[in-house]
Amino acid sequence: MDIINSIVNYTNSILWNYVLLYGLLAVGVFFTIQLGFIQFRHFGQFFSVLRKSRHEDKNGISSFQALCTSLASRVGTGNIAGVAVALTLGGPGAIFWMWMVALVGMATAYAESALAQLYKVEDEDGQFRGGPAVYMAAGLKSPLLGHVFAVALIFAFGIVFSAVQSNSIADVMYSAFNMPEIVTGVVLIVAAGLVIFGGLRKIAHFAAVVVPFMAIAYVLVALGILAWNFEAVPGALWSIVAHAFGLEEAVGGVTGGVMAALMNGVRRGLYSNEAGMGSAPNVAASAVPDPHHPASQGFVQALGVFIDTIVICTATALIILLSGIYDPTTGVTGIALTQSAAAAHLGDFGIYFIAVAILFFAFTSIVANYSYAENAMIYLEHGWRPGLTVLRILSLAMVLWGAIQPVHTVFNAADAAMGVMASINLVAIVLLAPKVSLLTKDYLRQLKEGKEPLFDVSEHPELSEGVDAAIWSKQRGEEAQTRY
Repeated sequence: MDIINSIVNYTNSILWNYVLLYGLLAVGVFFTIQLGFIQFRHFGQFFSVLRKSRHEDKNGISSFQALCTSLASRVGTGNIAGVAVALTLGGPGAIFWMWMVALVGMATAYAESALAQLYKVEDEDGQFRGGPAVYMAAGLKSPLLGHVFAVALIFAFGIVFSAVQSNSIADVMYSAFNMPEIVTGVVLIVAAGLVIFGGLRKIAHFAAVVVPFMAIAYVLVALGILAWNFEAVPGALWSIVAHAFGLEEAVGGVTGGVMAALMNGVRRGLYSNEAGMGSAPNVAASAVPDPHHPASQGFVQALGVFIDTIVICTATALIILLSGIYDPTTGVTGIALTQSAAAAHLGDFGIYFIAVAILFFAFTSIVANYSYAENAMIYLEHGWRPGLTVLRILSLAMVLWGAIQPVHTVFNAADAAMGVMASINLVAIVLLAPKVSLLTKDYLRQLKEGKEPLFDVSEHPELSEGVDAAIWSKQRGEEAQTRY
């Protein structure tokens, strides 16, 4: 067991300290430049596409449902506990680097989700499916890469992360309400089972209701705290920027100065927003795009990165920085620090509010992460339906196990699996970058001409290889426009 742990830890150190730390940033910068700073110049398209999000149909879920499902996965314990860890280890400057990671990551999220839409297929039930495994097989002609990616995703998102999230829920329910871990575990598997056994559509419907509620409630409480402490807000924001560049002395207990802020901010930012990981494209591929163009889902998922980090992570950071109790020397970090900060603002209500926020954030992550794994399993099983049942049972079993057992060792293994899938995905999207550029130019050209973008693959022979011509036909697009 010690040998296995050593191998896993060594793999993680290589992947997360070198390959992904620099790779994800580099790819984000690459797509930002290649796509002409699309996330800044066309920021309004994020909301324009979402505003006209059509209803789901027999082939897929709506763009809004796809966004909410990806947010359910992105917005989890990292937005509450992870931000606190970044502040403890890297100081206020870490938040600035989380912002930077998100801003370039929006371009990466756009690219991978546009590719997922372009190469999507219909399963035997007529439901749109796709994601990195599919665009690796169809776009790169490498089914082997697709299979390795799918296995890594199922292990990390479908199995282990269920235990990690349930462990966080059980801990906070016990500390806030003295609820026994086993009780929390049983309630969680019943609740999660009711959702995930309904498949992707049930998960999308659930996310479309719960995610906006939980995100808006959390941000409203944060805005209330900011309004109450409005005179201190400019100072807190300046502290974030100043510490990022060493313009103010490092906070007591934080060693490493600017580099500590940079490294911890980048790590927590990458882990939180998932841009480039290859997770969100699994649900992006299942959406019915409006406009009928692969690029439209790129804009939708780029917005998810913005909401996750720029909005929700910033809200957590300001709750902590404005509390007056932020002190890295105390050793208090993670959920405990965020709860203490909320209590400083709101009394006991703050403790309970953070506990309930963790419950919602982590639970929705469980069901959304499962939906990614379901998509990967359908790709792997090639019609062997019992595989889904096995995955569902195993995922729920891990929810119960995580609620009552420490998950450090298996969490390290999941980190390694996620590192593998992210590394493979980064290579794939860079190799397919010319396709992303062509899609983007076609979409923006039609916008400039005053048209609603419509993609007909027969007009783009350079993009047609590996693409389902029946899905991306002019006739299908026009029918969709007429129907909605």
